[in-house]
Amino acid sequence: MGEEVKVFGYWASPYSYRAELALKLKGVSYEYINEDIFGNKSDLLLKYNPVHKKVPVLLHNGKPIVESLVILEYIEETWKHNPYLPQDPYDKATARFWVKFIDEKCFPTLWLAAWSPENEREKVTKEACEYLKTLESALNGKKFFGGETIGMVDIVASSVGYFIRVTQEIMGVNLLSADEFPQLFQWSEDFANCSIVKESLPPRDKLLPFVKGLIAKYQQDNAKA
Repeated sequence: MGEEVKVFGYWASPYSYRAELALKLKGVSYEYINEDIFGNKSDLLLKYNPVHKKVPVLLHNGKPIVESLVILEYIEETWKHNPYLPQDPYDKATARFWVKFIDEKCFPTLWLAAWSPENEREKVTKEACEYLKTLESALNGKKFFGGETIGMVDIVASSVGYFIRVTQEIMGVNLLSADEFPQLFQWSEDFANCSIVKESLPPRDKLLPFVKGLIAKYQQDNAKA
């Protein structure tokens, strides 16, 4: 009998996408369960993630693992083949630093810059550009953050290279441009065009109207406040 591997996610979530891509890079078969995170969350999701009650959840042989970065570490340690973290301790620590930087600094600020009212956008945009400049320096001439192959930093940075670019297009904010950040922009193109990545990313023609709807609701709610 084979292993039981399930992913509880949401099709448009950059966080649950990470778990799926990691499993595909490892060649691990899994069952995907799409959750209605804006409406009726399943009893199983609430059972397996009673603290945060959100996706993603990785279920491995009946044992739940939650939080996307924890899941990425678990997948790497459980299935040793096709590693996406460096083996050298220093390089591994460096990769973890950039992962933390993306999730705690870069992604939230870019998200805020795309959604902020115009009177607040200039300050946030300046900060976001500084973070992008810092992130671009981590590429240092490499095709991917992981070198010639996709690594953990690339998986996490997809939130910047794909999901944020869609949001910025809708809002008319172009922070990650080829002129301002040529290497980072090229990375985002190369990453999104990898066959294994294409299989996992939500279709752009489906993601665009979904994000537009989120933005409209956000603006409507703010107008009432």
